[in-house]
Amino acid sequence: MDNLIPVTDIHASVRAFYAERAKNNDGCCAPGTGSEAGCCAQSVNPFHAAELLDGIPEDVAAFTLGCGDAVSLARLQPGETVIDLGSGGGLECFIASRQVGADGKVIGVDMTPEMLSKAWANAARLKTTNVDFRYGFLEALPVADEAADVIISNCVINLSPDKPQVFREMFRALKPGGRIAVSDVVADGELSDDAKRDMALWGACYSGALDVHLYTQQLREAGFVDVKIEPKGGAADNLPALKGKLFSAAITAVKPASAERIFPLQEAL
Repeated sequence: MDNLIPVTDIHASVRAFYAERAKNNDGCCAPGTGSEAGCCAQSVNPFHAAELLDGIPEDVAAFTLGCGDAVSLARLQPGETVIDLGSGGGLECFIASRQVGADGKVIGVDMTPEMLSKAWANAARLKTTNVDFRYGFLEALPVADEAADVIISNCVINLSPDKPQVFREMFRALKPGGRIAVSDVVADGELSDDAKRDMALWGACYSGALDVHLYTQQLREAGFVDVKIEPKGGAADNLPALKGKLFSAAITAVKPASAERIFPLQEAL
């Protein structure tokens, strides 16, 4: 995706958008964006089964900014190390922390200080000991090489202005044989230049949505195999210009068990 506005401007606008959500304990649905039908929900959590939220304070459980359930998609196992890209208030980190157990670890990464403050406060309330929240960008993850068994993300990768770099960082941070489980908003075809320039729609998870075929291609170019993208529902149904163009999806892929990266040409042979 070619950016029509500077990367730093996109980062700053998205950060401000989510800082406001954190301060107001509000979902990411901005008035007039129509995002209630897209990547987020206000005051309710339609994405996670009730048993996953058992024991989590209602305000923490309700503060969801996602478009799916990346934790369940990941099928986490005890003892695994998990990285959550764009961890927000920490909800999916807390759910994941229970599944990986005391021998596992969850690292949440977010570029918005207000979200990190919220996540740290929530972790203290929950007395969680195996979750670590870190400041950082998806394009430069604050983790060592081969640090994680699993990377999850819920409606955040679309916010990045440099998705190929995000995918390279995900590949770097995973152990050989590691996997990704992502819920995201993707596009059926290229969005208009007007949509790409709309900063409010960037924050609402729309303007940065990547064409589904490019999403697959760029994951493979980063080295991933077994890439699968499964549509889960429509998005932006309240925005006539985008209706039918965007949908939420469940995305999975694997880093090869060998150290050697497999490129698309090799994969096709």
